[in-house]
Amino acid sequence: MRHEISILIIGLLAVLTTASIVAAILSARAPKPLSSTLVNLTQRINAWWVMVALMTVAFFFGRYGMTILFALISFAALREFVTLTHTRRSDHWVLLGMFGIIIPFQYWLVWTAWYGLFVIFIPVYCFLLMPAITALHGDTERFLERIAAQQWAVMISVYCVSHVPALLTLEVPGFEGRTLLLIAFLIIVVQGSDVLQYIFGKLFGKHRFSPNVSPSKTWEGLIGGLVSASLLGALLSFVTPFSPLQAAAVAFVACSMGFLGGLVASAIKRDQGVKDWGHLIEGHGGMMDRTDSLVFAAPVFFHLVRYFWTV
Repeated sequence: MRHEISILIIGLLAVLTTASIVAAILSARAPKPLSSTLVNLTQRINAWWVMVALMTVAFFFGRYGMTILFALISFAALREFVTLTHTRRSDHWVLLGMFGIIIPFQYWLVWTAWYGLFVIFIPVYCFLLMPAITALHGDTERFLERIAAQQWAVMISVYCVSHVPALLTLEVPGFEGRTLLLIAFLIIVVQGSDVLQYIFGKLFGKHRFSPNVSPSKTWEGLIGGLVSASLLGALLSFVTPFSPLQAAAVAFVACSMGFLGGLVASAIKRDQGVKDWGHLIEGHGGMMDRTDSLVFAAPVFFHLVRYFWTV
């Protein structure tokens, strides 16, 4: 597995180095002041250097590092979501439980590979108890809006994201001790699809997919990104238990769900009247702006692998 991870890391470093050189050349040749597109491009590349570095460190710490990393990602994403939603004093106990109980316990379930409780803890027990605790306080003002926002925040920020490190708990015959590569595959194809959709959209985009939700998304970008990401998945089949055709199909499904996740996240931001979830990552917005694709892709990818490839 170390050999395969090394190949992936070297490949990512080569891509980022090339992107940095291209961005530097374009910036040097462009008239000053630089256009917003070039500035944003440089910021995005710099942010990717940081994110790849963090992911690389987590990979070398294995299951422990990945679990801690994604628990922190869930914490940051949940904080951004809660910051944008309406809360009242009577919600404080629920909010405290979201950060102090739900996140640690959900990732403890991941760490212990307690699948039976992992899949129902949040969507059953938490979803029933959270509104009950709020109702006990007797505050009914905007009650449905508040509990819906809290439940959706926990669902996408914690439950869905926790399926990424949960991939390490799967037992795939002939793939023992290499499940870290499944995480690498998922992140590379889903995030790669985002980048490819952006590139194809900028180069060929003419027909907007959903102007009221995300004006920057186009049919040309979507189709080009999904097809390219599927081919990327086939090329990365050597790090998975999938055949090239299976890898392409799994990548297509994951990236399609990633696109829908990004669309839903855009709709939430539109509803709240903001452009980004936060400003944690320069050029990328907040943590939720980077994980919105994984939100929908991770659970689907996890259960596809568990259903079709595990014992």
